[in-house]
Amino acid sequence: MIHPRHLFEDRGQGHVFRYFDELPPAQQDELTRQALTVDLDEIDHLVEILVNNPADSGITSHNVEPAEYISISTREQNPQQWQQAKAAGEQAIRDGRVAAFTVAGGQGTRLGFDGPKGTFPVSPVSGKPLFQIFAEKLAATEKRHQCTIPWFIMTSEGNHDDTLSFFQEHAYFGLKKENIHLFPQGTIPAVDSNGKILLTDKHLIALSPDGHGGSLRALVRSGATQIMKDKGIDILSCFQVDNPLVKCIDPVFIGFHLNNESQLSSKMVEKRSPDEKVGMFCKKDGSTCVIEYSDLPVELQHETEANGDLRFRAGSIAIHLFNRELIEQLGQAASEGSLPFHAARKKVPFLDTEGRFVEPEEANAIKFEMFIFDALPFADRPLVLETLREVEFSPVKNAEGEDSPETSRRDQLRKFARWLAAAGVEMPVNSDGTPKMAVEISPGFADSKETFVAAWKALETPPTLKDGLVLEA
Repeated sequence: MIHPRHLFEDRGQGHVFRYFDELPPAQQDELTRQALTVDLDEIDHLVEILVNNPADSGITSHNVEPAEYISISTREQNPQQWQQAKAAGEQAIRDGRVAAFTVAGGQGTRLGFDGPKGTFPVSPVSGKPLFQIFAEKLAATEKRHQCTIPWFIMTSEGNHDDTLSFFQEHAYFGLKKENIHLFPQGTIPAVDSNGKILLTDKHLIALSPDGHGGSLRALVRSGATQIMKDKGIDILSCFQVDNPLVKCIDPVFIGFHLNNESQLSSKMVEKRSPDEKVGMFCKKDGSTCVIEYSDLPVELQHETEANGDLRFRAGSIAIHLFNRELIEQLGQAASEGSLPFHAARKKVPFLDTEGRFVEPEEANAIKFEMFIFDALPFADRPLVLETLREVEFSPVKNAEGEDSPETSRRDQLRKFARWLAAAGVEMPVNSDGTPKMAVEISPGFADSKETFVAAWKALETPPTLKDGLVLEA
């Protein structure tokens, strides 16, 4: 077998092995292992189209318009449509056609937390970690529908071992070990402005995650799609690890997806303001897509309807349903039928030509990444369904301010207060809807307003509300 050193030399990337002969055997092995993961054909292609000849985004007011979506208001206007969707989704769940997928490659660094983000304690009273909340929601779905929900979790090279150990230490939170599948995200080298692969040490390539769109390739390469196929699963419910309000398996959403014969469905919420940093569902040249806030012209971001509503208001919250066949198609190696890569200029520490380690003060490198929502133009009959931010979206992204542990805790408490009110329980709240006492409802007790009302009314002696109360199964 040809040593990768010679393959890199043939492609003008021989500098990657510049220090190879002086390395100890263990470091030689590590560099060789990393080099074998690099697709040099792909790197050549990406350098040519994204570094040497970058194309303009082509986004103008003439070829972009807001995407159509199913408004939440239709739930009251056409309740039969929503009831039919729920029934169809519940049947698909019972039939074992649905699995869950969590993108969980991140660390809690921005939160000041040392560990995988999925291990971050987030529930408002008991401090359950994100992974536990999702596990309890999946267990509740399995119990209600008498089914099994396989759970695929994409980690990263940096947090895979810690994530696996966390699940093992907690006995997989009561789920069956064989139904939980962890696998790391793919990586791709960062390059300089000349397309040369960077090193971070004499034996280490500057590898970066290939973006959340890389999850489709990881699902294929890890064998996850084959597991799905073997089990008769054709729908994958995808969500990010940082959102404790997510409905991991939503029958209504699944039903709309099925009834529309869609290959890819997504949820949206109305943007808080024109400047909120979320991607927007749009139609570009007639195809449904998501355009990043930084790419949509400012004048379009601020454009309003006659009633004052934002014209481009459908914000993406990274909740999707994928048909397995579409994942299999888009998860293949780079081709006309796979997700495109994007280039992002970043600061990447590197070794210079003299072998000195450099911490750059400004962007010096180009990272390549894929976005999962770029699958939309490839999908047949893509569907966008509106949901309410307070019901399904309160991520933990920042240490403080919006989308922080504080705002997520507030939104969880508000949700529990609304559930109690729906069951006829009076709970004192502040003017902003935040309850004056902290009460937590675990997914094992109830995972929706409807199931909570039924569970509460079934109690022979309901507990007295008090600060710190946790309702468990």
